[in-house]
Amino acid sequence: MTSRRFLVDVLFASFVIATFVSSSFGEPKNKSEWPKVTEDDRAIKIETDMLEAVIPKKNPKHWMTGIEKGTFLDKKTGFREVGDGLMVIDWLMEPGSDAEWSEDVFTADGNGVGRYTWYENETDPERREYCLMAHGSSHRKRMIEGPQLCHRMKPVQPEIIHGPDFVAVKTTYKFEYAAPGRKPGSQWTQLIVFPVGVRYFLLMDKIDSVNSSPEMFLRNDTPGCVRHEKGDTFSEIYLSYLSGPKGIRIPSSEFFAPFPPDLKFGYRRDTHQLPDTFIRAYHLRNKETGAAGPWLAGLTLDPSIVYEAWCSQRPGGIIVMIEEINGKPVNADESFSAAHIVGYFDDINQMHELYEQNKGNTKLTANTSGWKLEK
Repeated sequence: MTSRRFLVDVLFASFVIATFVSSSFGEPKNKSEWPKVTEDDRAIKIETDMLEAVIPKKNPKHWMTGIEKGTFLDKKTGFREVGDGLMVIDWLMEPGSDAEWSEDVFTADGNGVGRYTWYENETDPERREYCLMAHGSSHRKRMIEGPQLCHRMKPVQPEIIHGPDFVAVKTTYKFEYAAPGRKPGSQWTQLIVFPVGVRYFLLMDKIDSVNSSPEMFLRNDTPGCVRHEKGDTFSEIYLSYLSGPKGIRIPSSEFFAPFPPDLKFGYRRDTHQLPDTFIRAYHLRNKETGAAGPWLAGLTLDPSIVYEAWCSQRPGGIIVMIEEINGKPVNADESFSAAHIVGYFDDINQMHELYEQNKGNTKLTANTSGWKLEK
């Protein structure tokens, strides 16, 4: 009788310990409950055991592409993204000036093709200064196809893919107009995978081009911009690809005054040594109390796919984390893509551990059976 009672007590204690350990690491009580998808006419809301995120279909809070502003929630800490959204997409571009024809090309939405000759033609001193601060004055670039997707994209109807322990959202859109000598119609695809049990999502941006270019690239924000007033929302930024193999940690005080993208903290594949990793992250902090939060990081899994990237402070309290992918020769009917991991981390070591597990991948696929990163 005593031995039987002892066995019952041991089994009960084991159950309690197992339950506590599972709860401590944030595992859901029943993984089959996750993920949850709520869709309406305006947006798609994704909820896993660890995260929440919204993907807009129309009328976004800020931008149309990527994860909607303020919706990316880390359930472990309660922190959210503090910029204008994550993995936001702009134009399809190439190096060169559009000064000869930019003012002659207009579109139905009034968003003309020429966007990067403002500083060359601008007569208003304040406007000229803003353009120089926002875009710099070196390495001129021009649009191949538009519109700027995050800003001018029409409503979309993404495909939702339900898997056994994940959900994916796939959005496609064709560029509507092109520069002189080019044709519109290249297709952008963004695939986002939300696995259960982790504090990050995986994302791929892919271009199927109808044009040729010696250096075609797609511009995005990786992971996204940072809104702040004298560093009230973050304490530091980490860039793994500058200042040696360990990267650089930049205090928030470096971003109190505006500076252009070509002044500091910039990266160009043609002027820098190819890094082992390409990680961009900012360390969140509570705006009211100053308490430290998690890191929000964007990992571009193949460093060689990054053409140019910068981390600059624009006027108005916004740090812009632009990243341009590919920047290589592309022929009509060819494709290129980049794969990223974006999410919350307790420290920099966690970012690097995950990076090493997935390094070198540029593609992401998903169907009802599962998802996969590919090189």
